[in-house]
Amino acid sequence: MKINSPLEAYKFLPQTNCGECGHTTCMAFASTLIDRSGKTKDCPPLIKEKKFAKKLVELDRLLAPEIRQITIGVGERAANIGGDDVLYRHKLTFFNRTKMFFDVADNMDEAALVERVKSIADYKKFYVGHNLLLDGVAIRAASNDPAKFAAAVKKVAEVGLPMIFCSFNPEVLKAGLEVAKDKNPLLYAANKDNWKEVGELALEYNVPVVVSVFNDLDGLKTLAKTFAEAGIKDIVLDPGTYPTGKGLKDTFTNFLKIRRAGIKGDTDIAYPIMALPFTAWMAGIADPVSASYWETVMASIFTIKYGDIMILHSMEPYATMPEVHLIDTIYTDPRTPVAVDSKMYKVGEPTADSPVLFTTNFALTYYTVESDLTSNGIDCWLLAVDTDGIGVEAAAAGGQLSAEKVKASFDSAGFDLKKDVTHNTLVIPGLSARLQGDLEDALDTRVLVGPMDSGRLPGWMEKNWPPKK
Repeated sequence: MKINSPLEAYKFLPQTNCGECGHTTCMAFASTLIDRSGKTKDCPPLIKEKKFAKKLVELDRLLAPEIRQITIGVGERAANIGGDDVLYRHKLTFFNRTKMFFDVADNMDEAALVERVKSIADYKKFYVGHNLLLDGVAIRAASNDPAKFAAAVKKVAEVGLPMIFCSFNPEVLKAGLEVAKDKNPLLYAANKDNWKEVGELALEYNVPVVVSVFNDLDGLKTLAKTFAEAGIKDIVLDPGTYPTGKGLKDTFTNFLKIRRAGIKGDTDIAYPIMALPFTAWMAGIADPVSASYWETVMASIFTIKYGDIMILHSMEPYATMPEVHLIDTIYTDPRTPVAVDSKMYKVGEPTADSPVLFTTNFALTYYTVESDLTSNGIDCWLLAVDTDGIGVEAAAAGGQLSAEKVKASFDSAGFDLKKDVTHNTLVIPGLSARLQGDLEDALDTRVLVGPMDSGRLPGWMEKNWPPKK
């Protein structure tokens, strides 16, 4: 049995509404346990009072995700993978997005290695209110030389990103661990030939490890179970990633089987899964653009079905941009609209003579409007009205956007149209034209109806601003 609702979690809580957790009721705290924004340790009575000890143990067990969550790296950029409870995100959500690690080789020229690692660490794409980043570096032991590998690890470790050590040679992996023992890298990989030595390294250095058996799920499960019984709990599964033909179909099928089994309670295989889209570069594709394209296709497939962590090669914008955007889309919580803070924003350098506009706090709407204004050099005041993260047209139709809501947002922002600007005029979205009269009454201001599409604001401003007296 799993707990999937606040009411089920509430049964295990003290039910005293003491408020020590920072919430007004135990039911409110139970909701945070379900969405994982809260932990059982945040309830002092549950932790401190002996009479709740058994309930605490049972609650932690029932709240634990079906797929084990594993952390790679340390600090702010540490990467959490796994931790899911469902096969389909609309049933709950997917909590830890697919992590993207990009490869370097230990036989690269030092300057080239440093430059590539820096480009991975510095990658940043602003999208709907937050930055999309890359997650870490996979260091391939192309030389098979422990000393060279250790030197590469030392250089990569300087940037502070999570790392994957890629070698089937235990001596090479040990050399890397010796110079980065406190960085919690992921070892890739233990297979049927080296499992004993690599398992011993994972235990000795207390680091997560990949178990790798290609296209043999029984063998993969057996190896994972062997490691778990030896005391290794942080395991990642590599069933093999074949880039073309029947092999790709088999890979896809294997990912589905592993995740379904894990979600349905097979603890021997309930671990995060690794995908290796960079094998596209090993498929005999001579053209780098074609190889990069096929790698991106594979990354898309296993983002959707159920790759928790990937190793990739291409850093070209036409590869990375669709990859990071797809991951962000799939792992955005469908239960919660993406919203910005409801407040008054400055666009450019507005003055008391600048126009005042509003839109809703739905992030995609806000940033579309803000971008259209900024890119056309329109200095203005832009109010994001709290509509629970719903767009203008839907919010106006559903009642989340009303004259009262707009007035409340102005009051909350501390912005007075009569005192803070000289024109006492508000420009409203064309999709909310029905609110014009109500807004004039509620705000005691002149209301101008703007265009239906914010992309037409520049032309509208040329004709209508400043407003005629």
